[in-house]
Amino acid sequence: MGVPLFDVSDLLDDRTLRGPAFCEALTARTDEDLAGIFAAADPPDGTALAAIGGYGRREQCPSSDVDVVLLHAPGVDVAAAAERIWYPLWDAGLKLGHQVGTVDQLLKVGGEAVEMATSLLAARTVAGDAELVEALAVGALDQWQARSRRNLDRLQESVAERHARYGEVAFLLEPDLKEARGGLRDVHNLLWVEKATVPILREAESAGLAAAFETLLAVRVELHRLTAKRSDQLLLELQDEVAKALDLADAEVLMSEVSAAGRTIAWTGEGAARRTRRAARRRGPARVLAGIRRQEVATGLILDDGRLELTDEADLSDPLLMLRCAVTAARHGGYLQRSSLERLADHAVPLSNPWPDEARELFVELLAVGLDAVPVIEDLDHVGLFVLLVPEWEPCRSRPQRNAYHRFTVDRHLMEAAAEASRLVDRVDRPDLLLVGALFHDIGKGYPGDHTEVGVELLQVIAPRMGFGADDADLLVAMVQHHLLLPDVATRRDLDDDGTIRQVAEAVDDPLLLRLLAALTEADSIATGPSAWSTWKASLVRELVERTSHVLGGGDVGDVVARSFPDASQQALLDEGAFTVRGDGDTLTVVAADRPGTFSKVAGVLALNGADVVEASAHSEHGRALSVFRVRQVLGGSPDWPRIEDQVDRALAGRLALSARIGDRSRTYRPIRLTARPARPTVTVDNSSSATATVLEVTCPDGVGVIYRITRAFTELEIHIVRARVQTLGSDVVGAFYVRDSYGAKVTDSEHLAEIEMLVLWSVSVDL
Repeated sequence: MGVPLFDVSDLLDDRTLRGPAFCEALTARTDEDLAGIFAAADPPDGTALAAIGGYGRREQCPSSDVDVVLLHAPGVDVAAAAERIWYPLWDAGLKLGHQVGTVDQLLKVGGEAVEMATSLLAARTVAGDAELVEALAVGALDQWQARSRRNLDRLQESVAERHARYGEVAFLLEPDLKEARGGLRDVHNLLWVEKATVPILREAESAGLAAAFETLLAVRVELHRLTAKRSDQLLLELQDEVAKALDLADAEVLMSEVSAAGRTIAWTGEGAARRTRRAARRRGPARVLAGIRRQEVATGLILDDGRLELTDEADLSDPLLMLRCAVTAARHGGYLQRSSLERLADHAVPLSNPWPDEARELFVELLAVGLDAVPVIEDLDHVGLFVLLVPEWEPCRSRPQRNAYHRFTVDRHLMEAAAEASRLVDRVDRPDLLLVGALFHDIGKGYPGDHTEVGVELLQVIAPRMGFGADDADLLVAMVQHHLLLPDVATRRDLDDDGTIRQVAEAVDDPLLLRLLAALTEADSIATGPSAWSTWKASLVRELVERTSHVLGGGDVGDVVARSFPDASQQALLDEGAFTVRGDGDTLTVVAADRPGTFSKVAGVLALNGADVVEASAHSEHGRALSVFRVRQVLGGSPDWPRIEDQVDRALAGRLALSARIGDRSRTYRPIRLTARPARPTVTVDNSSSATATVLEVTCPDGVGVIYRITRAFTELEIHIVRARVQTLGSDVVGAFYVRDSYGAKVTDSEHLAEIEMLVLWSVSVDL
């Protein structure tokens, strides 16, 4: 007995078959089986089975649909034969996309639906009358070209919708390899555009596009192999296995290659789209042509409809020509012509060490343009010119940050941070240092080790080479060294504690550096992602900067550190002594008897209701305890305060089984893992920041009831919480807890601290 139809287990098991080679083998096997079924169906003369779409292009992946059409000449009845063909395919479990019709009928469908029109462009014979299939292929191409303007408009609309829906391969944590910008579909789109018009891709672009396409196709094949599903989304939990299947070191390498391929495809597509738009405008009416201006903006530089090109008069021996071109293009909101980019790359030489002053000034001027500089720098980077300027940039190129807290690769994040910094230059005395510091603050992420320590070492080389003097170079190094200082302290430490302000003042020790760090913090946070900057975080950073600035200016720390918690209204509640549970806006306030576990139980109720706690404070006096929690949201909506107040009342009265309820909720609502490598649970002890409390900083993966688990552990060991700051970074949580022992003193006993660490780590690592 022969091998069953459509049994491709041998191909799936053959790990030497990857990417295009696997697709070719699978396509050939599918052709063979379909041809056998077609013959067994005994169709009448004038009938053919044609492959279209991805199957027609021989790009069949393990879970791809098999797109075919059953062609027949006019007047030929194929109804019975069609049933004899389709039913065995359905019975075999084949994912089938199929249609039946004459050449004219199918072309009519293609004329109405752009998806069908593009699928027919790949038509080829699987079995039967080859002349019919050839007529379909020729007719589809003729129709596509005859309606090129309409088809390209429709194609452009569908591309824009697809990109808006799926995002961009290069920057997504879990990209869709097919539909996202820079994905496989964009390569197909370029081929369809070229079939509609004259060729628009340069030779170098075609070669790079082909290599990028093969990279993504190889990943898609392994993704399908692994999941046996049609989905093309490269999920986090699959990335390590896909990397292993491709003999790559790890998922970091895989996603770097995916990102680089996506950027190549997107970059090539953008260049082709620019040329297509230019050609369309120049074929347009006179009123459109009148708006297109060609002007010489500098010797040898022509700006033509937003495109900057080099003429024969350009001095290619000028080592600063690349920077002059980049600045000119960015300032005009334009772009560098691709052939001109290639000429620049062919004649580029490294700048002298140190750079001439003019080179540094041009570099800063480019960054100062802001967002319009980003695509220009991307263009320089794509042809290797930016790395020529800054060799240390190379390891950062297309390097993924596999955490949902970050929306960009390392290199793109740095460009975006510099662009954001350009909006803030009026806040600092040295805009040049702000812009350069923003561009390089995370450059250490491209290298092994702590990225801040590595970045400091790199800037000690980069800054002098760029021609910065010793003092300025020291400031740039300090910006890298302390770029996380303000946001970390502002969100994790008690700003009413004089020790906090003193520590920051001692670390910065320069008002100029403080202002640079304040602006860098905002630019870095905004460029990181939507969850990295908020009015809450901005107000905390601003408060920290103002207080530190006062101390650096010679003022006394006592002038700015006035205890703000409890405030007057909260103190009044304490003084009244009545039991109070009050939810208002984004804040829950609880006043109750000062008993162990009060804070933990309130945190548990909030967890039970899906609240995202961003800040929590505690204070006790005269046997009464005040707990204040500020929440960002509750299951995506506003808090149901009456429900929460009732549950807090019952929990504090011992009438609510919190642990059991939170355990059930934890098992029901597993959080989506948005971090490739969730934070390893750690507990850091800080007995220097505060004179009156020990700061325990806990970092762990987010989950239902995390704060409840941590604070319940404190309760078990008779640790009292004075104040807490909690923030969510992607899918990780960082909490800083100011605590005292049962005697109201700092926790200094090493054995006691070791027990606290052990219990907290156990609490955040196990299910309730």
